[in-house]
Formats: sequence, C-alpha cells, structure tokens
Amino acid sequence: MKAFAELYLRLDATTSSNAKLQALQDYFSQAPARDAAWAVYFLAGGRPRQLVPTRLLRDIATRLAALPEWLFEESYQAVGDLAETFSLLLPEVEHSSDAGLAHWVEDELLPLRGLPAETLSQRLPQLWAQLDRNSLLVCLKLITGSFRVGVSKLLVTRALAQLAGLDAKQVAQRMVGYTDLSHRPTADSYRALIAPASADEHAQRGGQPYPFFLAHALQQPVEQFDALLGPVSDWQAEWKWDGIRAQLVKRDGQLWVWSRGEELVTERFPELHTLAASLPDGTVLDGEIVVWKPDTQADAIAVQPFALLQQRIGRKTLGKKLLTDAPVALLAYDLLEWQGEDWRSRPQHERRRQLETVVEQGQDAVLHLSPVLAASDWADLARQRENSRDLGVEGLMLKARDALYGVGRTKDMGVWWKWKIDPFTVDAVLIYAQRGHGRRASLYSDYTFAVWDAPPGTPERTLVPFAKAYSGLSDAEMRSVDAIIRKTTIETFGPVRSVTPSMVFELAFEGIALSRRHKSGIAVRFPRMARWRQDKPVEEADDLATLQALLS
Repeated sequence: MKAFAELYLRLDATTSSNAKLQALQDYFSQAPARDAAWAVYFLAGGRPRQLVPTRLLRDIATRLAALPEWLFEESYQAVGDLAETFSLLLPEVEHSSDAGLAHWVEDELLPLRGLPAETLSQRLPQLWAQLDRNSLLVCLKLITGSFRVGVSKLLVTRALAQLAGLDAKQVAQRMVGYTDLSHRPTADSYRALIAPASADEHAQRGGQPYPFFLAHALQQPVEQFDALLGPVSDWQAEWKWDGIRAQLVKRDGQLWVWSRGEELVTERFPELHTLAASLPDGTVLDGEIVVWKPDTQADAIAVQPFALLQQRIGRKTLGKKLLTDAPVALLAYDLLEWQGEDWRSRPQHERRRQLETVVEQGQDAVLHLSPVLAASDWADLARQRENSRDLGVEGLMLKARDALYGVGRTKDMGVWWKWKIDPFTVDAVLIYAQRGHGRRASLYSDYTFAVWDAPPGTPERTLVPFAKAYSGLSDAEMRSVDAIIRKTTIETFGPVRSVTPSMVFELAFEGIALSRRHKSGIAVRFPRMARWRQDKPVEEADDLATLQALLS
C-alpha cells in the first residue's frame, strides 16, 4: 500500500503529463503483478462501490479524534474532501504494515462490505493504525469509493505500452472492460495487458468489445466548413442520437452489450437478446440504444426522448410495465467486426456499406440502421440540422468517408465531428450556494438557481428553484461571486447558504423535461453557467412560462 500511496502523491503533485508518465513507469516497473493489477484498475477509473456507510465512518473518526461533530463538519467544509478530512484528523501512528495494495484491497477492504456496525467500529481503527498518513489517505479514498487522481486512462495505457514495448492501441484494446464491476483484477490479468503480441490474440477475445472511437466538437460557423472540411461529399452525415452509446458483440453463440463507459449492460436491455439468434458469430456493431416506439408515423420520430430511457437507467429490476412503456432498440451506425475479422482499419464508407447489408439481412425488430443524410452542400446540411429539436436529436455527426475507426478522441486514423445544436438558455437567479471540493473547497462554487413563478407585474410572485450548476465561470468570477455570497447570506443549512437574490446568470442546458420530483415541475440536463448577467436586475430574470415554452 505504501508504494501505491507514494505513486498517488507523485501524480497528485504535478500537472505535467511527462512527469506523471514517468511516475507510472517507475511504479509499474517495480510493483508485483498482483499489486499492479489493482493499480491499473483504480488509475484507469475503476471504482468499487462504497464499502462502509459514510455516517458510520464519521462516527468512528470523530470518536478517535476526540472532536465534537460540529468541529468535524467545519473541518470537512474547509478541506473539501471526506477521506482527506479523516486522514488529517485521525491520530498519527507508527505504521506497521508493509503489505501491498492487492493484500489491502482483497484481504482487508473488500471484506468490510456488509459487516455489522459494531464489527466495523472495532475493525477499522485496527486497520488504520497499521498505515502511515499517506497510505491512510489512499485507504480511506478506497473505502469511501472516492479514489480519483489526475490521470487519464490514455496515460495509463501509454505507460504500460512503453514499459512492455507494445503499440499503445494494442494495450488500449486489451484494457477494454478491465474496469467493469464484474472484473476482478489478478496478476494474470495484468500480465495479459503487457504480454507480447500473439497471432491468436484476436480469436481469444470472447465477449470483449473494442475501444470506442470518439468525436471532436465542431463549433466553427458553417461558412468556414468548405475551407475547414472540404466538400460535403467527403463526409457521411448522420443524426446525433440522444441515447446510450453501446457496442453489441456477438461471438461464440453469445451476445454482450457494452456501454461507452466500458460497463457490461447486457442484462439491462433484455429486448436486445433476440439479436443473439439473428446476428452471425463474429459481429460487432457500434450504435445507440434508444427508446423505440414502432407505432409512430416515421422512423425518425420513433425514437423517443432520452427522459423516457432515463427511467430505465440504474433500475435493478425492470418490470413488465417499464419494458412496455420504454422498449429499446439499437440504432447501428458502424460495423467493427464481421465474420470474426477486425474491420476497423477499413474506410468508413466500406464499413457502412457492409453494415447496411448486415442490418437488412438480420431483419430484427430491435435493430435499425442510423440513416445517412443527403445534402448538396454545407448550407443544405445546416438547414436540415435546424430540425434537430423537432426530431429529438442533439445535432449532427460528421464522419470522414475515408476515416478508419480509431481509439478514443484521436485524429491519426481519421476524424469524426459532433456538430451539436446550440443549447437552451434561460436567465436565472442564484438563491443557494455550497462550498466546492478539492481546490475549490474554500469557495462557494456550487449553486442552486431559480426562476420566477409568474410574469413581471404579478403581485407576490416568488422564485422557484429548478437547477444546480457549478461550472462555466472563470476563477476570478468565482472569487467575486463567493465574496457576494458571504456578504448576502440569509441563513445556513449545514453546508448550504441561502442568499439574498441579487445575481442573475445565463444558464445553458442540453435538454428539458417534465419532472414530478422537482418543485418547479421541470428537470434540465447538463446545466452550466454560460455567463454572469451583471447587466440584468433580478426582477427581469425568466419565469416558469419561459421553461414551459421550451418543453414544446
């Protein structure tokens, strides 16, 4: 554990990619395979569920530190990270354990889940007493499920590739699915990541998908597209569907469905299981899982709003009514493997042509082809893009016809662009604030926004909260807002402050839907602060009617 804690501190102490890469290589060159297996898992984004309830951790920590609860809460608000607060407040001890990361995860931490509170109250202090301060911090982050460090999966991939003398794309391929909750890292799984290339590696893939190819955001005016992208005929244009990106893998008579987050989600979408019979072995499709109502008038409108699909996300059980109300289908837009052969190195237009044949021959009610749009020029395509909201899509995807299927957000094998429509915007009033985390722990940076419940001139109208946002402002703007919040605080509710309404912000968001869970009756997707409207008085902020008009 101590070596992994030292790696964590080295990574956390620098913003240099080269320094982080060196730190990773230093660790993996020395770590036993069993420890390295878990290190890859955590550094690449794997996060097991929280092992011990937060309330119990607070009780144990405050007892060991001999602190009143209010002082612990103040300390937490000042630090901004629960695990770090615990590690700073717990008494300093002489560490006695030199056991590695794998021992601590497998033999000490994972067995904690589900133990009675009395047992945990006895066992946790004994475990913590074996660790130095840095190891204790990492241990607590693993217990709370909050382990994060400024390292991308791509950087971990590069470190392993350079260490093993392999192509980084090959290591990226091997790492797909490595952080899925169903996968338990082992010494053998780590050795497989860095093993020499073999001729039969592809044939032994089982249900493993490919790394997803990601698009770059396109924000330039359409008038510049000819100079930037060339003629529209060089590009394949499709709708950007608002669903769940997924790969569907059919091999060895079995079907697997993987989300873009490399999570195995086969059991969450039982409707897709029929494809196990209709697709031949050695087929991998890339596409979008959407709610599909085939009784509508046109295929494009058969795709239902994401809010309906969201009702299925996170559900442990899918009842008959939910499956009836929100049936899903796969809109396929790429073919990555056909008849057991990797097609990613073939050009986009060739993959598309074969994909059309696969979908047509499959004739399955839950598999549909994402249509390609025809356009005479970029202006024509821009006019079609204006219909995006009516169709419930996010804009357009532009894919170079000769592009290969790359790994991640790269341009070395071709390029995809996402040409999204402009977000919805409203002017809203800041009414609540809460301190941030990490480097923003000392600032009030997480805000709740409201709109008026009636139009101007209505007597006794009130502000109704509808969204929370914490991104979009510069550091200087954040400090200015923080100063105003401290001066205009009305009440405090634990970590939250209510403030005198005095600041208006333009909020941007990607989607809007009715919601029974929110007081406003409305929920918005991905809200962020587009700008601080210092030119606008609170009385001129938008009202609920503005939001309700956006629903249509």
